[in-house]
Amino acid sequence: MTQPATIRRVPGGMSALPEALRTALTLAAAGVPVLPLRRGKVPFGNCHACKNSTCGDRPNMKVPGPCRCPAPCHGWAAATTDPAVLTSPAWAAAWRRAVAVAYHPGGAGLTVVDLDDADAIAWARTTLPATRTVATTRGEHWIYRGAMAGRNAVRPGVDIKSSMAYARYLGPGTGHMADLPDAVRALTVKASSPVRPAPHAVPLPARSGECPHRTPAYLDRGIVMAVQRITEARSAIHATVYRTFLAVLSTHGRCGCLTDSHVTRLFVAAQTKGETLRHCTDAWANARTTLGL
Repeated sequence: MTQPATIRRVPGGMSALPEALRTALTLAAAGVPVLPLRRGKVPFGNCHACKNSTCGDRPNMKVPGPCRCPAPCHGWAAATTDPAVLTSPAWAAAWRRAVAVAYHPGGAGLTVVDLDDADAIAWARTTLPATRTVATTRGEHWIYRGAMAGRNAVRPGVDIKSSMAYARYLGPGTGHMADLPDAVRALTVKASSPVRPAPHAVPLPARSGECPHRTPAYLDRGIVMAVQRITEARSAIHATVYRTFLAVLSTHGRCGCLTDSHVTRLFVAAQTKGETLRHCTDAWANARTTLGL
């Protein structure tokens, strides 16, 4: 995994290229997916061939679609580390017009906590572990090692930029980069609706007599393994989440051992991999239905 700390200044031999492209190539060489930003510091819009998703990409760019347009279309999903793409004729006009460079934090295995004002910075300094910091126009970017689902306005003046998001590149920053803490992951859950096993959940029926799974260590080990299975998934995230929920419920779903805390840990793991709260609740409800709970 590459860190912005490894990014070096652009060699003089690239001086003939637009400044934004020189910066982008340096970032790309360090494994950071990049894209150009136009006036207003926003990505370039879709080209005529891709306008209104006629190319077949997913609406609103929730995930990179099947489109293979050579132009820097589709916002964050256009970010790349391929120098052949970055220097291609299809991208040349964009680099000439670019006012800045952006990168896809999640694609580099990073998360940016975007702090927009002094109050947000003060909150971060008393709540979050110190990490690599980059000054912005109004505040600071705190960069952590680890990716998660991005979300804006998780609290006043605080945005999370990671998977399916872009952040403006403002320099390598200062300080040692820390691992992504649970306190940051929890921000996206707190910003969502309260986590529940299902939209109309009912208490899980308890078995009569002593529950064989009530040993705290046994249950906690099972939850840890379930969270690890979701976290380590590299593909088929939907299916992995469902199968994991099914496995947990098949073991603990009828004994009444599962608490809201256990379920929240599972939901947080799934949301960190990009699942929405609705996907989590649907998967949980479907697993319950399959098991007749």
